[in-house]
Amino acid sequence: MDKQFFTSNRKQLFKLLPDNSLAIFSATVSDSGSLPVDFEQNANFFYLTGLKIPNAQILLYKNGKTNLSILFIERNIPKMEVWIGKKISQEDAKEISGIEHAFFIDEFPVVLHTYALSSEVCFYDHVANKIEANLTDSLFQLKEIVTHYPALKILHPETFMTILRSQKKGDEIENIKKAIAITKDAIHNLITNTKPGMMEYELEAHFRYECIRNNAKQMAFFPIIASGENATILHYEKNVGKVGSKDLILADVGAKWNEYCADISRTFPANGKFTKRQKEVYNAVLEINKTIINKVKPGLTLYKLQEETIKMMKKALKKLNLIKKDEEFKKYYMHSVSHHLGLHAHDLFDRAKKLEPGNVITVEPGIYIPKEKIGVRIEDDILVTKEGHETLSKDIPKEISDIETIMKK
Repeated sequence: MDKQFFTSNRKQLFKLLPDNSLAIFSATVSDSGSLPVDFEQNANFFYLTGLKIPNAQILLYKNGKTNLSILFIERNIPKMEVWIGKKISQEDAKEISGIEHAFFIDEFPVVLHTYALSSEVCFYDHVANKIEANLTDSLFQLKEIVTHYPALKILHPETFMTILRSQKKGDEIENIKKAIAITKDAIHNLITNTKPGMMEYELEAHFRYECIRNNAKQMAFFPIIASGENATILHYEKNVGKVGSKDLILADVGAKWNEYCADISRTFPANGKFTKRQKEVYNAVLEINKTIINKVKPGLTLYKLQEETIKMMKKALKKLNLIKKDEEFKKYYMHSVSHHLGLHAHDLFDRAKKLEPGNVITVEPGIYIPKEKIGVRIEDDILVTKEGHETLSKDIPKEISDIETIMKK
């Protein structure tokens, strides 16, 4: 992604910040002296800088006509180069981010002091912590800022970042499309290698293999590969069950590409053939999935999509002889039909806000019947356009005939 993308993001944030304010965002903290880890960058920090480095920060300062961006990175440690390589240089960090002013992270307190004294409010990006837990690095720093600058009002920038990140630009959409394309190939690899008697973690391995083969080492979230009754657990993550010959398998998965996520769910029979009852449940979910997708357009809210989903779900569950009263539907469908997608699988969004072109959302109805050991969820990724919508995951098969044909081959 070009540095102009990140420069533009900062400009848009400055427009939202009040005068005489600071905004501080931190990269993911990582212990450079430990064994290698799967580094995952803080989404807001990446959105504003494009940098995939740990232990860095960005400070934004707005005062009158002054809009100043200052980057802080780690110093290189020559004796550590043999272990972890060189740290990014100030020049390279400037080139990637488009930020002119770069300091080292140990200089942060001195630079902060210069601008905190002339600021009234500080928007500090941090993750909430349980009161009984130890302070995270960011919360410890925030505590120090509050101690040293008691007159500085502390707020969270989430409202601003939600406004900015929910509106996807061209490069972001292309990254999501790439993540979906890799996920498509990985789902195909998973399905075509499925056999009764396998373990769920073996299927997970087939999915991960194809993602890694395509240079998507990071997952959007931990893959859910659930067979039989396990598929009725919404966030099942153990993936240790044995696949029965008559089981349905629910795969809720997503690759990541350049920090952007895919989020796809597909359900298929372990033996390659849906039973009559499995078809009934599957087709009910598929009909809702298609109908809700067709309703997606600017001006609707996620509340409205959920309302329409519940109406259809009540009728479907009655037809399946699962409920007699409308209020019983939550026994078999208990989650939202949609969320935003982007740098997180569940990206920042305002559920009450009307959809706009550039929003990317999911549509994921499901029916879960523990007593029948049937769990079905069908999830697609949808781009809201001026004319209505585009189904970004349309090439990932979900018709029963297509799934059975793939498995037969």
